[in-house]
Amino acid sequence: MSSQLSKSEQVYYHLREQIRTRELDAGDRIVLSTVADELDMSVVPVREAVRQLEAEGYITYETNVGARVSRMNRDAYFETIESLAVVEAAATGLASPHMTADDIAAAREVNGQMRELLSHFEPDTFTELNMRFHGVLTAKCPNKRLTQLVSSEWERLDYFRVSTFRYIPKRAESSVEEHARIVNLIEAGADPGYVESVARQHRLTTSDTYRVLTKNQK
Repeated sequence: MSSQLSKSEQVYYHLREQIRTRELDAGDRIVLSTVADELDMSVVPVREAVRQLEAEGYITYETNVGARVSRMNRDAYFETIESLAVVEAAATGLASPHMTADDIAAAREVNGQMRELLSHFEPDTFTELNMRFHGVLTAKCPNKRLTQLVSSEWERLDYFRVSTFRYIPKRAESSVEEHARIVNLIEAGADPGYVESVARQHRLTTSDTYRVLTKNQK
């Protein structure tokens, strides 16, 4: 962590990363003195960082309990991925008639890299490739406002959680196969509305799989 960061900023990024990676999960208590000891600093910058995280919705204060990781953080994640499913699928459908042979080849190339990664799975790299793949599918969308919304939801999704595939790695193989189907549909000139529905279900299946996992962990 950069030495140029203030102590409160160091705590902020430390706690935020623990929440994003689920080292600290929804409902977990955050003891300020313990965090201060871990980072070898006073409680003051820890309190400042916790206040910032509270303002952003990561942390909530409960009477007679103190600071806890917000349960709303998980809800916000699912709301974001479901919103992404809608706007990304719409952009994919609108883009499909405008995709060239080179675009289709580029999408297949990225998906091929994702397929190769299945044998030595690295979830963060897989997620980066996944973003690149869907970026190819939406790039030719004529509605630029819609593509901006897609980018915004991707950024928001990353804000709430690191790679979902870290928690549901078995979903990766199915995801690659679904990618291949979407590309085949686009190449075949399938109705844009149908392409949109398949792309939306693809995204929602990942969300539903992860939602089942989190429910089982409660």
